Amino acid sequence: MAYEPPAGPLTPGGFDTRRDVAAGLPLFLVEQWRASGRTDGEARRLLSRHETRGYSVVSDSAGLTRLSQRLGLLEVLALIDRPKRILHACARAAGGRAVGVWAADNAQLFHPEAVEASTLLSALLTAQDEIRRHCEVRIGIGAHLGSYYELSGGLYGAEADAVEEFAENDTEGGEIAVTQAVVDRLPHGHPFALRRKDGVGGLVGPVHQVLDGPRLDIPGLGAAWAAEGWPGESGVTDQEHYPIPYSGAFYADLLLLDARPGDAELARRLAAEHLRESTVVLVERSAAPTDTPEVELLRGLSLSAAMRDVGLSLLSPEGAVEIKVAGPLGIYLFEEPAPAVHFALGMRTGLAEREIVGRIGVAAGPVLAGRTPGGGWDVAGAPVNLASKMAQDLGTPGRIHLSEAVRDALGDHVDLTGFEAVRRTVSGVEMTYYVG
Repeated sequence: MAYEPPAGPLTPGGFDTRRDVAAGLPLFLVEQWRASGRTDGEARRLLSRHETRGYSVVSDSAGLTRLSQRLGLLEVLALIDRPKRILHACARAAGGRAVGVWAADNAQLFHPEAVEASTLLSALLTAQDEIRRHCEVRIGIGAHLGSYYELSGGLYGAEADAVEEFAENDTEGGEIAVTQAVVDRLPHGHPFALRRKDGVGGLVGPVHQVLDGPRLDIPGLGAAWAAEGWPGESGVTDQEHYPIPYSGAFYADLLLLDARPGDAELARRLAAEHLRESTVVLVERSAAPTDTPEVELLRGLSLSAAMRDVGLSLLSPEGAVEIKVAGPLGIYLFEEPAPAVHFALGMRTGLAEREIVGRIGVAAGPVLAGRTPGGGWDVAGAPVNLASKMAQDLGTPGRIHLSEAVRDALGDHVDLTGFEAVRRTVSGVEMTYYVG
């Protein structure tokens, strides 16, 4: 069994209120779990206070790996912003609200169970129509009606994980896929054209493509999503805007870039202003399987808190920052590659001492990083994607994976005895990295 920290106070300074209210790790619940008897009954009791039921809607963009080979980071961010604005406007018209922070190309929404399934499907069909007409990027959408635990602005639980899994891995651009639980809420003789998706579903049951059906009439839809500028502009409030993972100043520039597609000079100027060469360390800890999903969830959160404690103990006060610890992932940003690799080595050792196995990816390059409106941090850029691919998609538990750029930058400054070059092809892109 993986180590779980004992009951008692958490590390001072590492779990302050400001960090806790940001979307991510619900540390208040971790404290309650550690102080409890850690039984199945205690797990259900603690989580029951946060249970909610409704539709979880998750979207994922398609073709970004190839798109990023043709365009710069800011141009890609501008392209994926517009579909998020459209999806948010359509979801709000159907009684939904945004969940979490919509970082990178992902988005999540929650609709109360009282919302009619036919209203939701019509809204999603309208969103996909609008995206096809006005966007270069396409998104896949997955939806499930189930029970979740809402914690620190995010949806947790086995069903929440399952809908994210099939939305991100089993939908294509332009597709809408819904579970049987959603289909069962449609009225008899409904007008929607559905087709079963083979080999998808698992915990959430069969999954169906929504091929066609009536659209939701949303008066002024184009003006609504186009007006979703930074909160305060055009009378738009925080509640009316999707949860932006950028500062106000940067988002204003991103909207300018969206309004002037193909303006290479503007793209170069904004890149020089906002992007910085940095090194990203991405850590994925091992899972914590148990007999019941409630205990698994709480034990996993406790392990993530322990991982965060290790990371904060290793971070230098200068030249490094914790971006986030959410679920099994921890992401850290460094000004230079050598301290990042030393951190990765220390992180592996620190996790192993707590019987936690992690896969770690380290990649360097230009990134966009800064504080979000909610007070947390976020980062975007090719190094994040590369670190994720090396650690999560290709990684070996207990190993550290270095990109070519990091290996070349280190020279003889860090002892990398035992690291070996590996060559793989991912999403049609050939890459070389080093594993040790």
